[in-house]
Amino acid sequence: MLDKMKLGIIGCGNISGAYFEGERKTNTLEIKACADINMDAANKQADRFGCHAVSVDQLLADSEIELVVNLTIPKAHAEIGLKALKANKHTYSEKPFAVDIDSGRKLKETAARKKLRIGCAPDTFLGAGIQTARKQLDANVIGQPIAGSAFMCGHGHENWHSNPAFYYDIGGGPMMDMGPYYITALVNILGPVKRVAAVTTKAFEERVATSEKAYGLKIPVHTTTHLTGILEFVNGTIITMIMSFDMWSHGLPCIELYGTDGSIKVPDPNGFGGSVQIAKARENWDEVPLEFPHNARIIGLIDMVRAIRNDRPHRVNGDLAYHVLEVMLAFDKSSQTAQHVKIDSTVERPNPLPVGLNEWEVED
Repeated sequence: MLDKMKLGIIGCGNISGAYFEGERKTNTLEIKACADINMDAANKQADRFGCHAVSVDQLLADSEIELVVNLTIPKAHAEIGLKALKANKHTYSEKPFAVDIDSGRKLKETAARKKLRIGCAPDTFLGAGIQTARKQLDANVIGQPIAGSAFMCGHGHENWHSNPAFYYDIGGGPMMDMGPYYITALVNILGPVKRVAAVTTKAFEERVATSEKAYGLKIPVHTTTHLTGILEFVNGTIITMIMSFDMWSHGLPCIELYGTDGSIKVPDPNGFGGSVQIAKARENWDEVPLEFPHNARIIGLIDMVRAIRNDRPHRVNGDLAYHVLEVMLAFDKSSQTAQHVKIDSTVERPNPLPVGLNEWEVED
């Protein structure tokens, strides 16, 4: 048995509940304290889950806290991450890693200089669906992957979210909000991206919220909301991608990959389960049994903590998050310059999970 690692959470909004609930599923970590610029939010979560509500400065000064979980809004991810690293804490952030490439690079360089670990969501690729799809690709079931498609299309968050404005600010939009799930899943399966070509736009300069808590709120749109592009992977696979908040309805799949010997339907990377289906050459689609535990949000954090304790690489790591960030930012850059954008960073595929684990388990 390894000693539990004590954590502090900064940012006590909706997503924090998943982390607090996840703590109850594992003996790997303990959430000691939480902080938020809104102390009412911090007090609410502290009372509900039995930890201490403190200020950000108090949390960072606590010598017992080894790792900070950064659940702030996207524009604050890099700022809070750097503060945590400078306080000698490992850091794990919600996606995206940062909202610009310079901030992402600074996070990586600071962590390396201080010999600290950084991690970043999403960890959905550690769920049963994506891990099963990865195993099928690694077993060469569809042969050499040639092409594929990845689509996330809807009409945004203002119709249902209680606080939708930041989804249309810098660091928001469908690419920065949902792109991490899709691109991380693809990199996990296929490896790093070589270059991107894209055209991006936005349908509205202003959105009007119709959700109950934000009804009537006028939201200026500061980011592109429909992005169409091609990703060329180092292994030669060509993926067609659409990320959109400008489509009411569609019939497009989440992710499909097409190989020399067949095709595979990969489940929604915004979830941990889903259906994996394979169609061999000249055959119909057949569902493949899931070979891994379902898991849920926080499995990546558990893996990171155990990796720190056992001095091995963690899967949801800073190199992966930085590579995904560079790919996402390349869409608007390509559209603005009318050129392919070469991806300068590279990354090793995270090690797959071994078959036979129980829920919430990772190997030591």
